[in-house]
Amino acid sequence: MPTVTIDGAKHEFEGRPRLLQYCLDRGLELPHFCYHPAMSAPANCRQCLVEVGMPARDRATGQVQADESGNPVIAWMPKLQTSCTVDVADGMVVRTHRSSDQVARAQKDTLELLLINHPLDCPICDQAGHCPLQIQAYKYGPEGSRFEFEKTHKPKQVELGPRVMLDGERCINCTRCVRFTEEISKSHQLTIVERGVRNFPVTPPGEVFDEPYSMNVIDICPVGALTSVDWRFQARVWEMSKTPSVTTGNAKGSNCWYWVKDNRVMKVTPRDNAEVNAYWLPDEDRLDLARFNDDRPAGPTVDGAPATWDDAYAKAASLLQAADPSKIVFLGSATATVEDNFLLARLATALGADAPRYIPHVEPGHGDGWLRTDDRTPNARGCELLGIRPVDASGLKARLASGAVEVLYVLEDDPVASGLCSEQDLSGVAVVLHPYNTTNGTIAAARVTLPAATAVETVGTFVSEDGQAQRVRPAKAIRGMNRTLMMEVGRSRHDLHGTPFDRWYHEENLVDCQPGWVSLPGVAAAAGHAMEVRGPRYVMDEVADTVEAFAQISYAAMGESGVRLRAAAMPA
Repeated sequence: MPTVTIDGAKHEFEGRPRLLQYCLDRGLELPHFCYHPAMSAPANCRQCLVEVGMPARDRATGQVQADESGNPVIAWMPKLQTSCTVDVADGMVVRTHRSSDQVARAQKDTLELLLINHPLDCPICDQAGHCPLQIQAYKYGPEGSRFEFEKTHKPKQVELGPRVMLDGERCINCTRCVRFTEEISKSHQLTIVERGVRNFPVTPPGEVFDEPYSMNVIDICPVGALTSVDWRFQARVWEMSKTPSVTTGNAKGSNCWYWVKDNRVMKVTPRDNAEVNAYWLPDEDRLDLARFNDDRPAGPTVDGAPATWDDAYAKAASLLQAADPSKIVFLGSATATVEDNFLLARLATALGADAPRYIPHVEPGHGDGWLRTDDRTPNARGCELLGIRPVDASGLKARLASGAVEVLYVLEDDPVASGLCSEQDLSGVAVVLHPYNTTNGTIAAARVTLPAATAVETVGTFVSEDGQAQRVRPAKAIRGMNRTLMMEVGRSRHDLHGTPFDRWYHEENLVDCQPGWVSLPGVAAAAGHAMEVRGPRYVMDEVADTVEAFAQISYAAMGESGVRLRAAAMPA
């Protein structure tokens, strides 16, 4: 197998990888700014310079020349090379800043040039604390500045579009943002204007940077030149925790980080997953924060009045027990986890009612064939794999009109707002509802409400439209934190969750809600059908044992990247 020697250590490789990416993949840090693995390599930042050489060969014989000690003589290239554009070759020898004073000096000089006109905005910059330029200036840059003249000034606070703001003075001309619009999103809405130290990215004349993936340029900007119009100045990176999870606004299952401060989701950023969303995230997934933070219920209710959880369980159970099983309709949810839908189906079976159905939320034309889908829910495929089919809207309306429905049990969805039925259709029907928000249009008709934990407050599994089974983890704490949630929060958030001693702790941000794998067994037990649920992990184990499509699926198998379900088990 071919080998390359880097800083005196030999490494094997296959194919023709680029040197910079090869080093990064093996944990060998090489500082860089303009390079991104998903885009072309313009080599314009010059920060990834290295020494590169090949064994010298005798021109006549073609044999590798050796020195007096028998070691190959290395023919070094006359100038330093940008590692982002060099293909690794068999026998290549590389010196990085770890073994070459020349490389270390070049990187130091490059940073000094980049910082000459860069403003000292670190104390007020949103990028501070996770800024590649800030980090590399500390690790590889000069001790101080020798530049004692007025810096070049460029436009500041320029709204390129409704979601992205430019600070031209911070730009180091890496061109990542422009290349993103040219090579990835292909909107071509950004370009570089001016020349030399005065250049910066901006929209062409008459153009607005409003493409549905515009906020990705904020993530890939290696400085604070591009920031979010909505989110800027809201929180420091060290004040927030970040939790790995998936987005819930469509059926793609894009991997993301939820950033939380004071038990509120502050922002959503992409998490790398080559099989799902690569490095990117649509703007709609980033801006969909209201469902997690705003208009959350203040606890369970019975007949519109606040109640304890036990009283609400008892009332829901009494409504179910008093009804004819043939007149009970269970509605699952494509926004609820596989585990919760599975437990709902168990409850329906225990009561002798028909299997649950779910409400489709499809917007034809919304999808773009990439990371946006017509289906606006994260788990419709999971419902289908469990045997939960879409509800027959006309059939349900007919049953409601004829009085053939006594109890409508709704898990984490909104029949009224979705247009499945009206509030008038539900008059005379006992509605039991697990809502996320007080804006749920069905709440007014509900006899019992059992507030549900959202995807950022629970543990469970979603299945994307492509069949990728992935876990969600709690990024926020709730009032009724049990052992399972406490352990999962401890794994996913470095700061655990807020305590009264935190200077940004506000108890009102703790929502009084419960995951379905807590509330559904509570209702079942009150109805005399005890469910032994030790936690969502064990529910998924039961799903894997009883549902063929989920065979051999477990939390361990899914990890943080998920696992693709077998194609043979996927419905057409």
